[in-house]
Amino acid sequence: MKPGAGRPAEVYADVCIVGGGPAGLTLALLMLRSGARVALVERSRSLEREYRGEILQPGGQELLATLGVLEGARERGCHEHDGFRLEEHGRVLIDGNYRRLPGSFNCLLSLPQRHLLTELLRRCQAHPGFVSLTGTRVNGLVEEGCAVRGVVCSGTGSKPDTRVVRAACVVGADGRYSTVRRLARIPYDRVELFDQDVLWFKLAARATRTVRIFRAGGSPVLAYTSFPDQVQLGWTLPHRGYRELASRGFGEVKDRIRAAVPEYADAVEEQIGGFKDLSLLDVFAGSARQWARDGLLLIGDSAHTHSPIGAQGINLAVQDAVAAHPVLCEGLRRRDLSARMLAPLVAQRQNETGKMTRLQVMQSRMMLSSGRLSGFVRPKAAMLVSRTPAYRSLLRRIAYGDRGVAVRSDLFHETEPGPA
Repeated sequence: MKPGAGRPAEVYADVCIVGGGPAGLTLALLMLRSGARVALVERSRSLEREYRGEILQPGGQELLATLGVLEGARERGCHEHDGFRLEEHGRVLIDGNYRRLPGSFNCLLSLPQRHLLTELLRRCQAHPGFVSLTGTRVNGLVEEGCAVRGVVCSGTGSKPDTRVVRAACVVGADGRYSTVRRLARIPYDRVELFDQDVLWFKLAARATRTVRIFRAGGSPVLAYTSFPDQVQLGWTLPHRGYRELASRGFGEVKDRIRAAVPEYADAVEEQIGGFKDLSLLDVFAGSARQWARDGLLLIGDSAHTHSPIGAQGINLAVQDAVAAHPVLCEGLRRRDLSARMLAPLVAQRQNETGKMTRLQVMQSRMMLSSGRLSGFVRPKAAMLVSRTPAYRSLLRRIAYGDRGVAVRSDLFHETEPGPA
């Protein structure tokens, strides 16, 4: 860091990553282990904040295990699920049994994001080339001609200090409402492919062995065990229907929830005391029109947004980081991180995330659709599809994603410093 007279303090790095979520911290650790200097800019001051997605598919587990962080994250607390089930009025329509999948990672892992991020951050902090700017908001991009060469940022406290981070490449990993994307003037196309929003809440209740999508009394519900001893439930609602429902009062909302989850009705009555205990997720798909500019790369939700159906968010974020790692290493070596150089990576990830969006749309229609016709067709279609070889192939695709994405440990330095 080199403060100049009357000028903001400056930080120099090879890569500046904005956003300390699964995508950003995974990429940070990969680059650090390959000898790069990394500056991380994260708006939150700590990891003690609310997270939504926490189901990790086998493909993501395998990548994080290869990176050496999965075991430490698991030790902080998690729950294994044998697979997922689609149920309707107590009848199992689809039993997605992950225990039959090949390999060591044959489960759905409910792993709090805080546990994963804590382990990733701890490993990053062991590297001398790591600068962590937490509690820091990005206000602008450093641009030279058409190329991005860093960010301008400031603290979020009462006396915010301004800093300039200069880097060969800025990576926007700051979520679906990305500030980096907005500052880069990159349009974002939101596509209403899903007809539902999800109202999330947690209950102290009996643990489940599977991730369940069930319909018992109204709209479908997603349920799974969440650490330490809670069940996370997501009640689906017609898109933009929550405001009208909430206008009738909390009592009406609570009655509707109790009807949708009769087996948890008593727990809802005792533990859900007001709107503060509920969290609404606006479900939509979307994609940035550009994922790369000269000196700039978008990954994770900053580049592409997905539905919670199929639990793909963390998987895709980690895969983005793993796929970007060797490309950024080569770009640093060649001193070329232009949009043209990044284009093959972008094309590869756009193809994969596009396939996953189409798969999620199919899952949504199969599992969450409403109406008399769908209520008649769904059980028969689900029972038929689940018995075909094509379904087993589909299940592997959901579980592993792109099997061609692998951690390039050959790019790591021979020794890694012990965790701080």
